Amino acid sequence: MPEDVRMWVEISFNIAYLIVVWGLVATMLRKRSNVAVDDQRAARLVIWAFGLLALGDTGHVGFRVWAYALGSLESSLPVFGQPVGLVGVGALATAVTVTIFYVLVLELWRVRFHKQYGPFEMLLLAAALVRLVLMAFPVNEWSSVVPPQPWSTIRNLPLIVQGLGVAYLILRDARRTGDRTFQWIGASILVSYACYMPVIFFVQQAPLVGMLMVPKTLAYVAIGFLAYFDLFRPAKAGARNVLERSAI
Repeated sequence: MPEDVRMWVEISFNIAYLIVVWGLVATMLRKRSNVAVDDQRAARLVIWAFGLLALGDTGHVGFRVWAYALGSLESSLPVFGQPVGLVGVGALATAVTVTIFYVLVLELWRVRFHKQYGPFEMLLLAAALVRLVLMAFPVNEWSSVVPPQPWSTIRNLPLIVQGLGVAYLILRDARRTGDRTFQWIGASILVSYACYMPVIFFVQQAPLVGMLMVPKTLAYVAIGFLAYFDLFRPAKAGARNVLERSAI
């Protein structure tokens, strides 16, 4: 694919994605009154999770669009007299928000399935903390367009633990209770990681692997819509779903 065509495809996709994800968050906020009483806390967690995801990705993909507008992904802006790469700063923003996103999804699992945190769940929370600490080191080179290796892998390992651990918990309990929505949510998390992990490991050697971020992003959009249709429908429908789950 010619470079200019690839650039415009990426720009178009990024803008469309931001419109969709922010529109989804706005619709969730407007439809809060439809949420069944028993689902109120779960719905708030979903709104917070996807609000953070949208905010971080506005920095991530939004700054990439901005950098293209300035002429190159290498574009930077002066901050306190120092050049700061737009793409790298955007990557930092989404790295922070996606880490918190999975903390919120872990809490969503606890609320949805009426569970308590045990050693495994505490391990997932510890992985989030470790990742946030790792991201503070200068060796991350956040101003770079392409993340440095092996540090990119090191800082992403805790996120892999987080995401796959949460997917395991969701799939385990969704199957036990017959919760079809969360079975699909768990599967979508696995799809996102199946696309994301090759990017983490191989994008430096094969930049085209970065195109896997498209299906990875669509998997997150799918999670958002699954949660929306399950939780933010009229209260009677939501209450009926709760009764169906409790009857299983």
